Amino acid sequence: MSQPSVKKPLSGLDAKLAKSPFFYGWVVVAIVFVTMGIGVNVRTAFSLLFPAILDEFGWDRATTAAAFSIGFAVAAFLSPLIGKLLEYMAPKYLLSFSAISVSAGLVLSTYATEPWHFYLTLGVLMVGTGIVVTYVGQSMFLPNWFQRKRGLAIGLAFSGVGIGSIVLMPLIQETIDLEGWRQACWLMAILLLTIVLPLNYFLQRKEPADLGLYPDGDSSPEDAIAQGQKIAADPVVDKEWVKTDWTLVKAMKTVTFWWISLACSSALYVWYAVQVHQTKYLIEIGYSDIEAAFALGLVGFAGVLSQIYLGHLSDRLGREWVWSISLLGFMICCFLLLAMEATPSLTMMYAMVILQGIGYGAATVYGSMPADVFQGKGYGVIFGTISTMALIGGAVGPWLTGLLYDNGGNYHLAFHVIIGMSALSIFSVWMAAPRKRRLVAGQAEKRAAKLQSV
Repeated sequence: MSQPSVKKPLSGLDAKLAKSPFFYGWVVVAIVFVTMGIGVNVRTAFSLLFPAILDEFGWDRATTAAAFSIGFAVAAFLSPLIGKLLEYMAPKYLLSFSAISVSAGLVLSTYATEPWHFYLTLGVLMVGTGIVVTYVGQSMFLPNWFQRKRGLAIGLAFSGVGIGSIVLMPLIQETIDLEGWRQACWLMAILLLTIVLPLNYFLQRKEPADLGLYPDGDSSPEDAIAQGQKIAADPVVDKEWVKTDWTLVKAMKTVTFWWISLACSSALYVWYAVQVHQTKYLIEIGYSDIEAAFALGLVGFAGVLSQIYLGHLSDRLGREWVWSISLLGFMICCFLLLAMEATPSLTMMYAMVILQGIGYGAATVYGSMPADVFQGKGYGVIFGTISTMALIGGAVGPWLTGLLYDNGGNYHLAFHVIIGMSALSIFSVWMAAPRKRRLVAGQAEKRAAKLQSV
């Protein structure tokens, strides 16, 4: 096997990184862990800013929540462009730009007085351009570093969201309570500029070949497993599919592309509809501001173990099973939210939090499943386009949930819609059937064992 291609001889920092005694892929995971811990939670903090902005300006919920939805629409537009740009430039430049633009949106929002001001600042700049530092942007290059342990690596990296949430959400809520939502925006901007920006600009890399390395920390492709065993545990199911040099046009001609897109779109509808409205809902049914903020943070913390374990499980059982488990968690979570209106209790709230945390385990599959199916040079644009459709769901979810509340005076219909969208997402991922194209490591090993026993 030939060595990985490096466009130019390594020098300076890259040469030092390539000689690091630690496998650099796990360094990339650590960088993504920190970036997601701050970046995703800054965007999620819109749920904490939402009640304070409503109280100050007195706008209806659909008008105010539209800032989040507009930001998602912008993110949907940007996703394929980001995927295309990553074919020509290192992710550190896009990640750095995103950290700066999100910080600018947070700071400028403190001067907002009209809804459209928030649409531009918290919407376009914070939520829209912030897509690069969250699941979508990271999933465009992180899978490059792993093959056999892709689900586990993405699960570990994305679990930073949970650790960050349990620390940041109560801190942000306390800042809002003591000093106001504007000071909370300044706090988040400072975190992005002092931690996320330098960490990514100096240390983040796109793929192992940039440092003369191989995926999974192997010194050569043969290090992964003995050649005979490698053939026996071959993950390929559809050889013609895997041989295809996938482009966006070719991918869009397959039903698999559209089923994956529908699964992701309906999942993000569920994800963000609950996330944006949960805090205000809990406060209205009798929980304190701090309890509601703690619940939002605890959801992310519950998602830590969920993402790590379910990420690993997806490498063993398959992406479809883990996706189904996660969305089932959201379905039951919504049933509990409905029940809590009649009988609010901390026990029920914690159960809801755990189930919602399980729901966030789908993020590991979101980051790995498209890479399993559409590997190749065109993956960035393909994934970006899938993310565009997914983000449309994420944009509609908060807005439509707010509209249903404004029209009905409660969240009953909105939560039932979320339950239906969860079921649709589960159905779609089984129709996409990534296992019919390429098996995950655990599935391939089981198939190999069966063949050897015959």
